[in-house]
Amino acid sequence: MFEIKPGGINLKNYIEVMKHHPLFSGLDDNEIRKILDCADTRQLTKKAGEYILRVGDTTDSTGFVLSGSVMVIQEDLWGHRHIMTKIPTGDIFAEIFAAIPGATLNVSVVAETDSEIMLLCINRLLSHSQPDYDCYNKLIRNLVSVLARKMLVFNEKITHISKRTTREKLLSFLSAEAIRQGSLSFDIDFNRQQLADYLCVERAAMSVELSKLQKENILRYNKNHFELQKIAAI
Repeated sequence: MFEIKPGGINLKNYIEVMKHHPLFSGLDDNEIRKILDCADTRQLTKKAGEYILRVGDTTDSTGFVLSGSVMVIQEDLWGHRHIMTKIPTGDIFAEIFAAIPGATLNVSVVAETDSEIMLLCINRLLSHSQPDYDCYNKLIRNLVSVLARKMLVFNEKITHISKRTTREKLLSFLSAEAIRQGSLSFDIDFNRQQLADYLCVERAAMSVELSKLQKENILRYNKNHFELQKIAAI
């Protein structure tokens, strides 16, 4: 379960961040405050590398990243890490598990950087009648939209890692990023090791393929910046 600080959270510094998330779309400041009060909001602070949730945990709360960033990962008994997704400032995690009472997590959530998290008891919102039905209905519609969006993200990841070779996985991922960002020149959210973990490949093998792709004038890269030069067969 979440380790939490007692007492409510001070929303003054973060209300603008929350307003931009799809979960609060169409809600004004007062409506957001009503929802957060009903959700028994709590605050959690974690240092980089510290776990927020572990495999086998259950939770009735979703986490909103107020500052910093967190990683959703899978790990085996030998410590091999597979990055599922990165959650930046202003985004949420664990919403699927929070919406299903008693659901056991098959992933862990780790702070990538020093992070401040706001916890919302989604289960409480879903389980109790709310006095402001219009406000509540907006939230439910938004939550459904958020869950659907998250499923699309994971479906895209499956598309990448289902490719047979490291080269194919890289090109699938980079092509999708170019389309998503609307440019052949773009930055990605991962460093080299994180990208290898995300694509389920060895970092050394991935580096070799990146070098080959650059020599073939298919792409150029510098750290987390990429420029696609021409269409390659995947």
